[in-house]
Amino acid sequence: MTRKPVAPSVPAAAVLVLAAAGFAGYILSGAATPATGATPEPPPAQKAEATRPSYTPPAESDIPDGPFGDMIRLGEAIFHDTQHNAKGFVGNDLQCSNCHIDRGRQPNSAPLGAAYLLYPAYRAKNARVNTFQERLQGCFRYSMNGKAPPFNDKVLVALESYAYFLAKGGPTGVVVKGQGYPKLKAPDQPADYDRGAKAYAQHCALCHGADGAGQKSADGQTVFPPLWGPRSFNWGAGMASINNAAGFIKANMPLGLGGSLSDQEAWDIATYMDSQERPQDPRFVESVAETRKRFHDEPTSKYGVVVNGVLLGEKSPPSGTINAAH
Repeated sequence: MTRKPVAPSVPAAAVLVLAAAGFAGYILSGAATPATGATPEPPPAQKAEATRPSYTPPAESDIPDGPFGDMIRLGEAIFHDTQHNAKGFVGNDLQCSNCHIDRGRQPNSAPLGAAYLLYPAYRAKNARVNTFQERLQGCFRYSMNGKAPPFNDKVLVALESYAYFLAKGGPTGVVVKGQGYPKLKAPDQPADYDRGAKAYAQHCALCHGADGAGQKSADGQTVFPPLWGPRSFNWGAGMASINNAAGFIKANMPLGLGGSLSDQEAWDIATYMDSQERPQDPRFVESVAETRKRFHDEPTSKYGVVVNGVLLGEKSPPSGTINAAH
């Protein structure tokens, strides 16, 4: 079957924003200790991952013919090139595939089908049971710094159809291997901004820029996504939590070299990245202090914290900057 793309797209390197929540799972190989030759006991997250069922999404060639297959292919196109195919709901320079690599198929990169298996589900983020469409709406609102498509809008129906297709054969309501982003153990040393800046310059700046603004091609298409600043994900996105960012970075970055950074480097880079200004949390209420109290009062968020003399969130660009100048 010949695949018909909805719009031309530029392959985007993945780094961040759904949005939204990390589940579990990165397997780190145990090494024998030099002194005793014994293999260390794996951390609880690794032990849990090892017991989870495996799951492999179907191949693109398995997309059926007919109207349903057309809707699946539209969802894939939206997911891969959100800028062109859902531009009315996007307020930054990101694609869904930036945080969910290989068109939402790659394990430990919050694969789309594996997420579909867990919905409907209660989410503490909005304190209610969410359908999968509601979860997708949150991705547009936070990770894409845009606005949520209405329920049953064609964009949501297409993305849900694509997720349903990718989930085929997976166990409903069960966390599978590689779901979400890895949950790293606490770093040996407290995560550090200055170490993170050095590690970022060494491993990340070539693609994402020293200023975190990403890179574009000559025709203005985003090739490497921005990690902070006005065209990146906002403070409400899951990738704005250091633990989520650290897990993603460890498993997937630098692109094509996932697992090459140490846990410490991943924590440090995530701390540096998430200590930069970005668009305001769309849930902003009253003040930065009150918004932190309600939504960010945890050590994994730098929102409302003073870093290098700057109160993060105080001068954030507005959220939901649909069709802002690129």
